[in-house]
Amino acid sequence: MSEAPEATAVQTPAPAAVAGRRGRRAADVGTLVQRAREGDARSVARLISLVEDASPALREVAAALTPHTGHAQVVGLTGSPGVGKSTTTTALVRGLRAEGKRVGVLAVDPSSPFSGGALLGDRVRMQDHAGDSGVYIRSMASRGHLGGLAWATPQALRVLDAAGCDVVLVETVGVGQSELEIASLADTTLVLVAPGMGDGIQAAKAGILEVADVFVVNKADRDGADQTVRDLRYMLSLGGRHSEAGAWRPPICKTVAARDTDNGIDEVLATIGKHRSWLESSGEGQRRRTERAAREIEAIALAAIRGRMGDVHGSAALGALAEAVVAGVSDPFRAADELLAQL
Repeated sequence: MSEAPEATAVQTPAPAAVAGRRGRRAADVGTLVQRAREGDARSVARLISLVEDASPALREVAAALTPHTGHAQVVGLTGSPGVGKSTTTTALVRGLRAEGKRVGVLAVDPSSPFSGGALLGDRVRMQDHAGDSGVYIRSMASRGHLGGLAWATPQALRVLDAAGCDVVLVETVGVGQSELEIASLADTTLVLVAPGMGDGIQAAKAGILEVADVFVVNKADRDGADQTVRDLRYMLSLGGRHSEAGAWRPPICKTVAARDTDNGIDEVLATIGKHRSWLESSGEGQRRRTERAAREIEAIALAAIRGRMGDVHGSAALGALAEAVVAGVSDPFRAADELLAQL
């Protein structure tokens, strides 16, 4: 093979070459989506990686996925560390597979402070389902996102939805004042509590009563399980959105998810099914999905604005406007209007 002559200047690609590369990239995305829909786990993994890495092809991915989405039921699991979220997720997957459903799992883990990757991986969790072609498990790093979910979770959900998952389980890092985003993302939110962990007090403090569609008292073979149930019932009786006419009143299920049998998971699955029926009959499901889409659009728009503010022109404009505010020539609201007009 002969060597190419040394370049003396930066060459601008011909329009036809650029169009060719774009065409190949679009074709690659289309092929990935098609293979993902056929159940190819590697294609699903590549699509989620494109989402997590904010790939330049992300818009093409979203456009290719959209016609195939809107079918999966999204179930969120949240709760304080130590209540058995991963064990419960594993048990739910087993129950759903027994019903013949394809299941996706997004397990959002804490991020490593060194690599930014997930500290807990799917290699050490949910190994019972590792060889099941009807189950796709993905650990995602929260990467410092305070909402308890990875920022890419909504788009990753779209990937699993388009790939034919009937149910997608989203397990969060934990629960607290800043970790309740799962309620805005899931069709049904399970809040897990356990006896002897002070979860009753934590539930009231974190506002979990307003988040839960179903309460799951896990580790119910421990002392204090019945008291935990009574505490939850009492707090639910105090009012809130669940006391409104026609509102869904969160049931309380008791489980021992670590058991292989007689663990209460069948009751949880039946309750999730009842909640889905209520969502459909009441119109609440459509409202939640519309609200979810609105939040997603807003997040994308805000990210675009931040990106423009971060470029050279945006930084210079912001700096000049900030100086004007400090000098008393302008006020922050006027400056913000001027900045938006320049972006």
